[in-house]
Amino acid sequence: MTSPSRKTWALAALLALCGATAAFAHNIGGTDAAFVAAARGPDPIPFMYLGAKHMVTGYDHLAFLVGVIFFLFRLRQIALYVSLFSLGHSITLLAGVYFQWNVDPHLVDAVIGLSVAYKAIENLGGFRTLFGGQIDPRLAVFGFGLVHGLGLATKLQALKLNPDGLLANLVSFNVGVEIGQLLALSLILVIMTLWRRTRAFEPTAQAANVLLLLAGFVLAGHQVAGYVFGGAVS
Repeated sequence: MTSPSRKTWALAALLALCGATAAFAHNIGGTDAAFVAAARGPDPIPFMYLGAKHMVTGYDHLAFLVGVIFFLFRLRQIALYVSLFSLGHSITLLAGVYFQWNVDPHLVDAVIGLSVAYKAIENLGGFRTLFGGQIDPRLAVFGFGLVHGLGLATKLQALKLNPDGLLANLVSFNVGVEIGQLLALSLILVIMTLWRRTRAFEPTAQAANVLLLLAGFVLAGHQVAGYVFGGAVS
């Protein structure tokens, strides 16, 4: 596989900045936030919708999934890795909110950004080149799934959910997250399958992972800056 040209690197950097800027906008806000804060008792359908909407607009989560499935060509492999990710983020989403775990959202989102960069480095063969090996990808995906779930939990914790019907609403939100993930992943797989069938896939695959790498670092840097300088959670 040939190395990307300078123009490719420059384009990747520009797209990464644009993509990362968009990723800062997937908080639960506006009328959705008002609804969640005012909810009393179980209300599964709206919470499922909010969960699906949050995942579909959660560019950091989707960018990580793109990195995970980038070089997976069998549906069985894809199902395994996505299931591990789902299991991880379901555990910490539910436990984080229900048991009121206090974690700094900036730091959690910074690690989420680094998870995107991690998968890109792994896809580029960086760990094998530098260290002669790497962590089992399945374990890494599950571990980062736990972190992504904490990120989802911090978004809900910021809304001060009412304890009445909390567990049912959390489960409904999580089901919605899985539905949104399935819908987004289906679209991603269609696009990637079409891309893989073209001659452009091999020469552009490396540049695409460079894009993911840069986007992950930009996301992480934004959150670290927010933590250090006290910026609003995005």
